[in-house]
Amino acid sequence: MASIRLILSLSIVAMVCIAVTVPVRSHAISLNEALQMAKETVPAYKASELKKRATEALASASLGPYFPSLDASASQNRHSPSIYPDYTSRTYQIGFSYTLFDGGRRGANRDIALTNYDNDSEELRKTLINLDFNVKVAFYTVLARKDSVMQKKLQQKDAQKDFEVAQGRYKHGLVKLSDTLQSSVRREQAKFNVITAEGDLRKARAELCSLIGNPLDSEIPLEGSLDVTVPSLSSYIMQEAVLQKPEMKQAANAIKLAEFNRDLELSTFWPTISAEASYAKMRGAAPGSTLIPEDRVIGLSLKWNVFELGKLFRQKAAAISTEASAESLNETKRVLFLDVQKTHEDLLTAAGKLGVAVEQLKQAEHNYNQALGEYRLGKADILSLVQAESLLADARDQLISTKLNLAVAKSQLEKVIGVPSLESLQGLYEAR
Repeated sequence: MASIRLILSLSIVAMVCIAVTVPVRSHAISLNEALQMAKETVPAYKASELKKRATEALASASLGPYFPSLDASASQNRHSPSIYPDYTSRTYQIGFSYTLFDGGRRGANRDIALTNYDNDSEELRKTLINLDFNVKVAFYTVLARKDSVMQKKLQQKDAQKDFEVAQGRYKHGLVKLSDTLQSSVRREQAKFNVITAEGDLRKARAELCSLIGNPLDSEIPLEGSLDVTVPSLSSYIMQEAVLQKPEMKQAANAIKLAEFNRDLELSTFWPTISAEASYAKMRGAAPGSTLIPEDRVIGLSLKWNVFELGKLFRQKAAAISTEASAESLNETKRVLFLDVQKTHEDLLTAAGKLGVAVEQLKQAEHNYNQALGEYRLGKADILSLVQAESLLADARDQLISTKLNLAVAKSQLEKVIGVPSLESLQGLYEAR
């Protein structure tokens, strides 16, 4: 029995060791998952979210002047007059006040606080749009760098194959030594390109890991491809979506803030009327003096600044600021419409280049295979073969670069328009 227990114990220990040492295949991260992870990780987004919450609290605080104010106070003083004995006085007081009329000051402050909250809400949305774009670019860049490494390794295999063919023909005395040397140089260049591509891949991964909260040197598997679709969108649809961007709403809010500040300045031309009530209880008085033990007060107070030169000019400045904010809104609209048009043209250009890059790769592959066959038969020189292999490598790189540019151009247009995806935008306005 003891031996059986020992064998079972050793088996369990071995299984635990195997479970610990065998690497667990991590879950492949999709683009949507990367976006969600970035929202939970990036400090800039968290800071914008906290700022929005703080402004929301200030908006709630702007309700304060609409409610009465209640104050309580108590004091105790020790008096030492020169001609009377020492004595102690105590006072307890409760005061109540309520603003009946202030010329619209509290209403303007309330509107300003709510508009500031709306601005910070739009700022949070703007941060999310920028974060969305950065994650997409980093995600697609990693995919492109992975494809580039694969293509560079294919290039290295082609260069190695050329070298072996040249070396074999040189051994049989069919070509000069220079053929072997030239193919060898190309082979070493291919090795160099692989090392460079692997370094670029590690940097791209570090960029993405920084956004999603993973260790910078972790090798994260990704689920996705560089093959993106480009939906057809009219200028009207894109411009209608741009009008909902945070920048447009913040520019419109700037007009509101200028108007509310003007109302705030106009309120200084009106009196402030308040209702007040208080109750005071006092103990202790100087010998020989009359003490009123309790005092109840109810009254109204009016305060009116009849003239103050500065408020006239402040009101004028607020009116001018309203007009300036309106022009700023028009300028924001003009710039955004132009950005959308230019970015859309970039997307169409990138999409047009994709077909050419695919066809060019096919031609380059055919050209290389033809050059390799002719060189084996002695109908072409080594320069033609090396050049054909170099053109093939360039065509592979160009196709990857074109796909990445197309994906980035689409992401850029989504950022400029202010939507998570062009497909959702198309479906939204088609439904209308």
